[in-house]
Amino acid sequence: MRTMNIEKYTREQSRTGSIEIICGSMFSGKTEELIRRAKRAVIARQKICIFKPTIDVRYSREDVVSHNQISIPAFPVEHSRLIRHKSKDYDVVAIDEAQFFDDDIVAVCNDLANAGKRVIVAGLDMDYLGHPFGPMPALMAIADEVTKARAICMRCGRLATYSYRVADSDEQVLLGEKQEYMPLCRCCYQEMTKK
Repeated sequence: MRTMNIEKYTREQSRTGSIEIICGSMFSGKTEELIRRAKRAVIARQKICIFKPTIDVRYSREDVVSHNQISIPAFPVEHSRLIRHKSKDYDVVAIDEAQFFDDDIVAVCNDLANAGKRVIVAGLDMDYLGHPFGPMPALMAIADEVTKARAICMRCGRLATYSYRVADSDEQVLLGEKQEYMPLCRCCYQEMTKK
């Protein structure tokens, strides 16, 4: 009888990278969902780092803060290439307000995912004119998963996907809150923009 020598193979689990996009209008819970996913990664004992653009100082210079005051510590960065450099030793990379980053954010997120990292990105998919906002369309195109968060229309109570600007400004980037913006459904947004 011939005896077979069975070798034991130990396979290191290979990490599979991914890109998750959380998009939607103002007040739809994008940042809250990013924070929820980040906290779950911490519970799973994964090393996570969170980034935000330096221009977002509405609630805090150094924390990512949702409109309902849920917060988590973050690194404020001016350029997306710094995210690649600062996230080398982490398993999960979360990025808030991605629409404010330069177009290089797309390559940065792709490189991080290709290196085996889970990348979670939150941002406005449309600006106040209803146009695709910054690098968000390109990020959505390369994403493994896209979650479209919706707010409640402040005029009729339906689900809202538009950020209607109440403030008198033509600038594409205007950081603000309920004094500057209100979420609207498609129908109400069309009515309000006809005025």
